[in-house]
Amino acid sequence: MVAAGAALADEVGFARLTMGLLAERVGVRTPSLYKHVGGQDDLNRRIAALALNEAADAVGDAVRGYAGRDALAAAARAFRTFVLAHPGRYAATIGQEPSGPEDPLATAGQRLLGAFTAVLRGYDIPEHDVNHALRLLRSLFHGFATLQAADGFQWSTDIDESFEWLIAFADRGLRTL
Repeated sequence: MVAAGAALADEVGFARLTMGLLAERVGVRTPSLYKHVGGQDDLNRRIAALALNEAADAVGDAVRGYAGRDALAAAARAFRTFVLAHPGRYAATIGQEPSGPEDPLATAGQRLLGAFTAVLRGYDIPEHDVNHALRLLRSLFHGFATLQAADGFQWSTDIDESFEWLIAFADRGLRTL
């Protein structure tokens, strides 16, 4: 049921995802969904955990065997590709707070952070600055990908060229720490 909800969120947008729409999609009555999820909030949290796990897999697989700028570029491209392919399910991740360390949402979020932390090992970043560097990367890559997914770049400059410029900019910044 969660996978169907995630696919529907990608199709119609996360903000438009409802239990009724999901029930219609899977061919059941809305009350039947409650056998699988506890309600809209539960569905949203499960979609968010699914998306974070999928993004962690994509980024982790992409960076394996790379270091430094190559790992940064691989992670950035994998993350962007994921967000563009799954804008609805990725949108579910924004603003969701884990209920505790054992919450699947927390576990999935830590997996994605771990993939980006692995990228940062290729740079000489002091331990006390790692969280700042992670926030920087999230801001850059999340911002670019979500703007692109929302058709926020409506001028003629090539988007891929701009993204490569962003990667180079992040690499230079991380190397100067």
